[in-house]
Amino acid sequence: MPQSAVALEALFAAAAAARARAYAPYSRFLVGAAIRDGDGRIHAGCNVENAAYPLGTCAEAGAIAAMVLAGATEIAEIAVVGGPEHGAELLCPPCGGCRQKIREFGGLTARVHLREADGRIRTLTLDELLPISFGPEHL
Repeated sequence: MPQSAVALEALFAAAAAARARAYAPYSRFLVGAAIRDGDGRIHAGCNVENAAYPLGTCAEAGAIAAMVLAGATEIAEIAVVGGPEHGAELLCPPCGGCRQKIREFGGLTARVHLREADGRIRTLTLDELLPISFGPEHL
């Protein structure tokens, strides 16, 4: 189904709002993520750092937790934005651990949207970001 520009911008707006609430006093690299679940609802999360690295959590993990708390278990698409505390957004792809977390709920066709520094949007499937992946169907 084609993605409308308005729907995609709403997803990025939720990710940007989450980024603004991130807690990153050590790296000062703020990240926000927003998921659209299988029912069309949006769930957002931000990164939360901790003085005892690596105990912080990624924005994608926070958004997934919010989605599950709301009763959903399917990621249709996710937008991720990140960058320095007082700077423009940079291309911010999910880390390897988050790619696997997205795989748990999104499957290979989940769309991952990233915004380039110049504002262009790059959309990839999770299969493109995590090829030859291991998922729930393997168990």
